[in-house]
Amino acid sequence: MYEYTGIHHTAFATRDIQATVRFWRDLLGMRLVYAYGKTGYRQYFFEVSGDARISFFEWPEVDRLPMRRHGDPVKGPFGFDHIAIGVENDNKLWDIMGRLDGADLPCSDVIDHGYFHSLYSYDPNGIPIEFTCTAPGLNMLDRPDLRDDQPEDSILMQAAPVPGRWPKPEVIPPEDRIIVPGEGSEHFHD
Repeated sequence: MYEYTGIHHTAFATRDIQATVRFWRDLLGMRLVYAYGKTGYRQYFFEVSGDARISFFEWPEVDRLPMRRHGDPVKGPFGFDHIAIGVENDNKLWDIMGRLDGADLPCSDVIDHGYFHSLYSYDPNGIPIEFTCTAPGLNMLDRPDLRDDQPEDSILMQAAPVPGRWPKPEVIPPEDRIIVPGEGSEHFHD
């Protein structure tokens, strides 16, 4: 099994980087850790925690996402529902609710989902956000809870990866392991 370190970053789009910075940095308290911009291109990264970041491309022609409830099914091309940001405990949820209320921004009640508690809102781009903490005394990672009245055959209600479902990975030889420069690399390399 691969040793993942977590979600490095998620990348979203905004038409208004200033409103985005004011919300994520100034209201939610996430540090702006990298900003890269040039004519026609900007990308800003905010620190969520440790090794997790959220980033935004500024695309002046992008429209704000239409308002919809988190988890409500939609039709047509779609690949994202909401981003869930973990917090330490329920008190942090109440703190975030107070910040959102104080800024006259929409937020839900704190919802008990059994395994976790959640507060729902939106950023200035219409991106659905969930703030969540694990319910006291529960740890789904220690004891996965798999329930589905009609599971798909490929799932088979098994938590661990099923070997043999995919071909064995190819080994990339050292001479083919080439890293090419991308946007922003000139800021960190001579």
